[in-house]
Amino acid sequence: MTRGIVIWMMVGVLATGMACVAQTKAPKPALVVLDKEESELVIVDPRTLQIVGKVKTGPVPHEVAVSGAGKIAVTTNYGAHQDGTTLSVIDLVEQKEIHRVDLLPLRGPHGIVFLAGKFYFTAEGSNAIARYDAGKNQVDWTMPTSQERSHMLVVTHDGQAVFTANVVSNTVTCLAKDAKNGTWSTTQIATGRGPEGIDLSPDGGEVWAANSGDGTVSVIDARAKKLIATLDVKTKHSNRLKFTPDGKLVLISDIGNGDLVVVDAGSRKEVKRMNLGKSAEGIVIVPDGSRAYVAVSGDDRVAVVDLKTLTVIGTFSTGKDPDGLAWVE
Repeated sequence: MTRGIVIWMMVGVLATGMACVAQTKAPKPALVVLDKEESELVIVDPRTLQIVGKVKTGPVPHEVAVSGAGKIAVTTNYGAHQDGTTLSVIDLVEQKEIHRVDLLPLRGPHGIVFLAGKFYFTAEGSNAIARYDAGKNQVDWTMPTSQERSHMLVVTHDGQAVFTANVVSNTVTCLAKDAKNGTWSTTQIATGRGPEGIDLSPDGGEVWAANSGDGTVSVIDARAKKLIATLDVKTKHSNRLKFTPDGKLVLISDIGNGDLVVVDAGSRKEVKRMNLGKSAEGIVIVPDGSRAYVAVSGDDRVAVVDLKTLTVIGTFSTGKDPDGLAWVE
């Protein structure tokens, strides 16, 4: 074999290797899924439903949020027994954990949302809400809810109010910031039994909380901070609740029987109920409102739901016990 042929073959092999590496880079858009049992974040190409990367996190991550630029994901490492004390900060481009944030004395981080460069999260084991500044790599704000098991949360678009569902206390807490002096006030709003899933309507007018203990949804006027309606959606154990981007539909996952319940937000009536499998949990809806991805944790799969036809159009596996989901633009 001549020297020229050897060089040509080496260049070909190198180019092929580079192509393989390039194919593993996180696509845009992308879907990220947390596998709780394996303590890892999985990056999925939504066009092919293929896994393009996996990153180890802290113990038993439950929820994840992604920065506006889609570069950073932060997972709440809940732990096996509400004993987790860390966040994992993951570079989605390089597909690696870049920070393991120590939260002590806060314990049991769970729900998390991103707004204006910061990540707001619940510390369920400490009955508190806190905020992580990704630029400074530090927790820069903590506020007690004074309620038991502050589980999931939403933040208003202007960042002036935070609502959290408190599972044991049967309440939603509203923490509101005074625009003049920067102080925070607390309002406790009674709900049905065991509120878990919670979301803010796209117009900012209402907060809906899915009550896992009695099959109802509590509808709260976000500005008046008052309960205005209770809907009987007949769930066995509701887990997550999400508005579609246009505000017309609300999706509720039922971990008790694996159903996905679709409610018309205007009429507040059920539109459809579909069984996804065993233990429907985390939900994420793509920004154009065309599809939803729902973690079916008991089957170790994620279901793809077409929101135009309200049908399941596919499923795929990412690993053991998927739950928290987020979309990367």
